[in-house]
Amino acid sequence: MPGLILSRARLGTVLATLGLLAAGVTVQTAVTATSAHAATPHRILFDNAHAETAGNADWIVSTSQPDPLGQDSSPSAETDWTGALSSWGVALQKTGDYSLKTLPSGAGLSYGGSSATDLSNFDTLVLPEPNTLFTAAEKTAIMNFVKNGGGLFMISDHTGADRNNDGEDAVEILNDLMTDNSVDSTDPFGFSIDSLSISSGYPAAISDSGNPVLHGSFGTVTKSLIASGTTATLKPADNAGVKGLLYRSGYSGNTGAFFATSTFGSGRVAFWGDSSPIDDGTGQSGNTLYDGWNDTGATNAALALNATEWLSGASGGGDGGGTGGGGTSCADAQLLGNTGFESGASTWTATSGVITNSTGQAARSGSYYAWLDGNGTAATDTLAQSAAIPSGCSATLSFYLHIDTAETTTSTAYDTLKVQVLNSSGTVLGTPATYSNLDAAAGYTQRSVNLGAYAGQTVTVKFTGTEGSRLQTSFVVDDTALNVT
Repeated sequence: MPGLILSRARLGTVLATLGLLAAGVTVQTAVTATSAHAATPHRILFDNAHAETAGNADWIVSTSQPDPLGQDSSPSAETDWTGALSSWGVALQKTGDYSLKTLPSGAGLSYGGSSATDLSNFDTLVLPEPNTLFTAAEKTAIMNFVKNGGGLFMISDHTGADRNNDGEDAVEILNDLMTDNSVDSTDPFGFSIDSLSISSGYPAAISDSGNPVLHGSFGTVTKSLIASGTTATLKPADNAGVKGLLYRSGYSGNTGAFFATSTFGSGRVAFWGDSSPIDDGTGQSGNTLYDGWNDTGATNAALALNATEWLSGASGGGDGGGTGGGGTSCADAQLLGNTGFESGASTWTATSGVITNSTGQAARSGSYYAWLDGNGTAATDTLAQSAAIPSGCSATLSFYLHIDTAETTTSTAYDTLKVQVLNSSGTVLGTPATYSNLDAAAGYTQRSVNLGAYAGQTVTVKFTGTEGSRLQTSFVVDDTALNVT
């Protein structure tokens, strides 16, 4: 009964003294959608239109472009194709599951056009240390390709590695792609590349036995290699899908990420801080190459191949993965993490004290739940989590809601709980549902909200509880889900 419930503000003071309130922290969302396996070979486009062979670099899978099969239609060894990335290309070709092409020098990246190398014909784009800036049209093409379900593999090098002496290096070029484009320049992938030149090291993989990049069909990743490279700074507040997988020694969390993954719209993104790990030591005459692919202190081949598999949608463990860039992947999936709050504030961003196991209210299941408002004073509480909703899919947010109030009116909504949808920059895209003290009832009621209008976007689902200044209303949430089909 409303009159018997201790106000949440007073109860919170007691529980905080005991150290029992869960603090609201931001932890990266683990998206669990599973991509449908493509019926045709996974199509990978390697970029060679942005000075990838300038200087001593030779970042191509073959000298036969756009089709490497023109050099050898059935390669069995890395030397059957010529290029410092030939080991990567041959390994994919030998599986029979991949179709590889190269965007040759002099061409441009496009999306939605009629050329054979248009991004709409591919699942994944590999940018192996580009050394010239992308044009405005190319940046629009890349970002829309990823947003609509494509995979993007960005491989950098150390700052100052300007191989063609045009004043731009890969760090600047890739950061420019993410910060100056017409699609989303508000930190769309949730990371920025550091202006560093790290001479050497063996970045180690995090412990995550379920991660498909670290534990994929091409093997287990333990370490990578830095031979003059850089790292990335992660910003999960901008994109909760970002995750560091390998870190420079002495670093963790949001700094020193040598290899990271993220999502954008319905697509997937991977970042690698050095080109040396993909260099197999063989290539065109006159280049100074280094065999990082077969370095015995690292597992670079497994990392490159597993990441390609994940980006192209050939494995589970994340949202995205294109079917020719503009396709959809709507296998049944549930996108939220820590749906019943039993891991405390993990994967949620919440006002301090909102996620709790206090006895002032009752969880629908387990011990923890989210308790917004209930203070009896003017206050606002929030609870939020981000997820990437696949393009073309139906999406339904469901949750169990109990509303308890001391308000006696039957006509005025003094206290409200809004279900809001925000984009990656924090702009409210819509408020598809609002509840108030007028909806108070005993026990939990399951609520469902259609989010299909946001398919193809990475959004934040946010509960905002706003309470007036006199009588308490408690909005109690448990057992959430965001299901896509």
